[in-house]
Amino acid sequence: MVGNACENELVSSSLESAQQCLFNQDYGTAFVHYLLVLNLAPVFKDFAKESFRFTLFKWTEELDSVGRIQDLFDCYEQALELFPADEVILNSMGEHLFRMGFRDEAAGHFHKALKLRPDYPEARENFYRVANWLVERWHFLMLNDRGRNRKYQQAIQKAVQSGCNTVLDIGTGTGILGMCAKKAGAAEVYACELSKTMYELACEVVTANGMDGCIKILHMKSLEMEVPKDIPHRVSLVVTETVDAGLFGEGIIESLIHAWRHLLLPPQSATGRVIPAGATVFGMAVECLEIRRHHRLCVSEVGSLSLAAAGELRSPVSCSSEPDDSMEPYTTERLSRLPGGYKPLTEPFTALNIDFNNVQELEGLSSREVQKIHLPVTQEGELDALAVWFQLHLDEESSLSTGPQEDTCWEQAIYPVHSTKDELIVEVSCRDAYLRLCSVAVLRDGHEIRLDKRVDSQYTGNPISNQNPEAELCSALACLQTNQNQTKDFSMLECSEMALLNNHDYHQSFCSALAKLMSQLKVKWQNQERGSGVQSDSSDLLYVLDVSEGFSLLSLIAASHGHVKAYSSVEKKKQQEVLKRLARSNNIPEQHLEFWLNHVDDEHGILQRPSREKLWSAIILDCVETCGLIRQKLMEKASLARCLLEEGGRIFPEKIVVHGMLVESDTLLLESAVQGQEPTLGFNIAPFINQFTVPVHVFLDFSTLECRHLSECVELFVLDLMDATANYTNREVKVQATSAGRITAIPFWYHIYLDQEISVSTLSKNSHWKQAAVVLQQPLEVQAGDWVRLAVKLHKSTISMSAHIDNETRPMEQ
Repeated sequence: MVGNACENELVSSSLESAQQCLFNQDYGTAFVHYLLVLNLAPVFKDFAKESFRFTLFKWTEELDSVGRIQDLFDCYEQALELFPADEVILNSMGEHLFRMGFRDEAAGHFHKALKLRPDYPEARENFYRVANWLVERWHFLMLNDRGRNRKYQQAIQKAVQSGCNTVLDIGTGTGILGMCAKKAGAAEVYACELSKTMYELACEVVTANGMDGCIKILHMKSLEMEVPKDIPHRVSLVVTETVDAGLFGEGIIESLIHAWRHLLLPPQSATGRVIPAGATVFGMAVECLEIRRHHRLCVSEVGSLSLAAAGELRSPVSCSSEPDDSMEPYTTERLSRLPGGYKPLTEPFTALNIDFNNVQELEGLSSREVQKIHLPVTQEGELDALAVWFQLHLDEESSLSTGPQEDTCWEQAIYPVHSTKDELIVEVSCRDAYLRLCSVAVLRDGHEIRLDKRVDSQYTGNPISNQNPEAELCSALACLQTNQNQTKDFSMLECSEMALLNNHDYHQSFCSALAKLMSQLKVKWQNQERGSGVQSDSSDLLYVLDVSEGFSLLSLIAASHGHVKAYSSVEKKKQQEVLKRLARSNNIPEQHLEFWLNHVDDEHGILQRPSREKLWSAIILDCVETCGLIRQKLMEKASLARCLLEEGGRIFPEKIVVHGMLVESDTLLLESAVQGQEPTLGFNIAPFINQFTVPVHVFLDFSTLECRHLSECVELFVLDLMDATANYTNREVKVQATSAGRITAIPFWYHIYLDQEISVSTLSKNSHWKQAAVVLQQPLEVQAGDWVRLAVKLHKSTISMSAHIDNETRPMEQ
C-alpha cells in the first residue's frame, strides 16, 4: 500500500511538472515527465494524449534544429511504444524520415497511419508523395507491357526445361521473374531485393500466388550473398532486369561478375547461364532544343541583365572518358515525347556489344581500349546530344529493344554535348562500369578539331562552310586559349535551373512587374514627402526578398531597378559568386545585393523582417514545383509574407489560376496502375502493386501526351496570395464534353499572375515547368454535350478532383 501511495504521488507530481514545463515551453523536460507518467500510469493515456503529442512535436522540432537526429528518433520510438496505433505520431515520424532521405522507412510509417485511419488526409498525401519515389512509374508500365512479359517468360521456360532447375532472381521487384521460373518447373528458386518496400511487396505477391514455401526471398544486395550462408549451393540460372536506360546504371556488370564468381555454376557445366544473355548498344547524334535548354545556357541576357560575366554554367549531366563523381554521365528522356521533337544528325551506330554469359568479357569491360567511331553527319544542324538505346538479348532467339521508335516502356539515355557539325568522332568506353559516350572531335576538311579541349564555342548556330581550314584551326586555338582562362569560373546548375535561366519570357515578365511596383512605391514615397513636408532619407531603399528554391536571378533583376536592396535565397557558394559577378558587370552596387540565408540561423525562419525598422516592399515566392505541383505550405508562407509587407508592398505572384481539361489517355492509365482484370502472366500481382498507385501523375509534358481532348480548357481553381478572404478549399466546376469518349484524366497547369496584367503560364513552350494530371480510378464515359461536374479540393497545397456526369450522383473518383 505504501508503495502504491508513493507511486501515485510520483505520478501526480510528474504530471503537474509536465504541465508546468509545457507552459514554460521547456519541452524536453516536459517530455521526460510525460514519459514517466504514462509508463507508470497508462490509465492517463487518453487524458494526456493531446498534450503528449504537442510536447513530442515541439521537442523533436528543437532536436531537429540543433542536429540531434538520433535523439529525435529515440523520442519517436519511445512515443510509439506508448501509442503504437497513433496515426498522427506515425505520420509525423514518417515526415522526419522522408526529409532525411529514409524513404522506405517513411513509406512504412505513412502506410501504417493510413491503415489505422484511411481518411487521414495528411498521411494519404505523404504516402502519395513517397510512393512516387519508392515504386517508380516504370514498374506499372513494365507489368502492363504484355509483349515484354511474355518474352521473358518464354526465355525462362526454355532455360528451365533445358536443365537450369535452380534459379536466382536478382532485383526481383514484384517477384514476377522468380515466379515464372517456379511455374516453369524449377526445383529451387531464390530471389533478392534491396528496396525494403519492394521486398515486402514481393513477399506478399509470392504468398498470394501460393509460392510462399517455394521461393526464398532475401532482403539484401546480390553482391552480399554467399554460398552456403544465404543460398545452399550455386544456381544454374540467374534472371535479372537490373538495367536502366543506359544499360549499366543499375550495376548489372558488377552484379553479374559477382554472380559468376560466387553464385552461378560455371558455364562449362553446360547449365550455368544468365537471362538476359547479352546486349547491343546503339547511339545516334541528335539536335533537340528541349535537351539543349536543359543543359547549357542559350540566352545572352535575361530581364535586362547581361549574362556575359556569368562564367561557365554547367548542368550536372556531362560525360567525359574520365569518371567525375560530381557529374552524371547521362540523363534519360523518352525521345518520342520531347516537346518540339528531335532531328537525327547521323544514322544509328552500334556502340557496344556485351555477352553476359562470358565472365572474362564482363571483367575486361572497364579496361577495354577506348573505341573511336567516325560518324558521317547526314543532316545539318546543331548537335545537342548523343541518344543511346539497346537491344536486350534474352537468349539466342528472343530480344527486347528500347529504341526511340519502339512501343516500349523504356526511355533512352541522353548524353548532352556541345554543338558542332560535319563528321563527328565519338569515343566509347566503360571506365567505371558506366557506359561513357563522348563527342570528342569534329573532322572538317581532313582536320580534327578536339571538342574535349573546349574549342567548340565558335560552332554554335547554323553550320557555315569555311574555305580556309588553316584560319579555322587558328580560330579554334584562339578559342581554346580564351576558354582555359574561364574554366575556374564555373558553376553547376540543376537541369531544371538551367531551363529556368533560359526562360526569357519568365524573367521579362518579372522585370516588368517589378518595375511597375518599384515605380508605384517611389511615387507613393514622393507623395508622402510632399504631404508631410519632410524629405525622407535619400539612403532609404526598397527592400525585396526572393525566396525562390535553388538558383534564381530575380533578386538581381530587382536590384537592377535602382534604389533597391535585394536579398537572394541562393545558398550554394559558387552560385552566389555567379550573382556577385553579374551584379558587378551590370553596375549594381555590391551593397544592394545580399544573401539572406547568410543572415538567418534557421532556414525554417526565412520569412522575417529585413531589420527591426523595415518591412519588405516585395517578397517573391516560389509557388510551383518543376514537377507540376503547388509547392508544399505555399498558402502558409503567403499568410506570413503578407504580414511582412510595407503598405503598398506585394507578394509575387499575387494570384495563381489553375486550368485543366478533360482527356482520354491510355498512356496515363498504363503509367499509373496495372490495368485489366486478367492476372499478369497468370499471377496475381495488380492488387499489391496498385496499392502504390497515386492519383496525381507528375512531370508530364501535356503538349506531347498521347490523348484525346474531350473538353475545352477551363478554370478549375484560384489561389490568391494577397487576399486571404478570396480563398476557398472546395470548388465545383461544370465542364461540357466536346467529344464522346472515356475521361481517364484531368491534366492541369497554372497561369501565374505577377499582377493583374502580367502573367506567365506553366504550359508555354519555353516553360521550365512540367504539368500534372489527376488520373481517375475509374474512367467516366461521356457523350458530346454532356455536362461533367468536377469537385476540386485544395488541402495543404495538394489538389484533388472527383468527376461525375451532371445527372448522376455517384462519384467516380476519390
